[in-house]
Amino acid sequence: MSCHHVFFKVICFQNQKAVHRIDGVNIADLTNAVKALAGSPAAASVESKPLSLEERLKALINKSKIMVFMKGDRNAPRCGFSKQLVQIMNEATVPYETFDILSDEEVRQGLKTFSDWPTYPQVYVNGELQGGLDIIKEMKTSGELMNVFNA
Repeated sequence: MSCHHVFFKVICFQNQKAVHRIDGVNIADLTNAVKALAGSPAAASVESKPLSLEERLKALINKSKIMVFMKGDRNAPRCGFSKQLVQIMNEATVPYETFDILSDEEVRQGLKTFSDWPTYPQVYVNGELQGGLDIIKEMKTSGELMNVFNA
């Protein structure tokens, strides 16, 4: 007989901003948070813990297996580097999400420090920074890119 402990962290987002966090499995807290965020009268019973920038960044980085932080989004890149990266990602035919760093200055500046990578775009796979456009191009040329995406 084995015993497994599973711990959950639920982060609620509104307009791409983390607005509430629930640690552990607490159905009442989760229900109240959802009702509050939906505009229910139960809003008064929710104690909101504002997320730190580091918590927000970790949540964004892990939003998808492959997460791209760029200027604009996959449908409308707003710089040449972001456009080139989107082309590479689309050619790879892997699912990925994007975050427009121009929409949130706190994330834009904070992620540079958090990742110790000063430029955009930035590509994360399974929550780990892979690099920017030049690194992704090198990985594509060497044939390593699909191995990283499929890890």
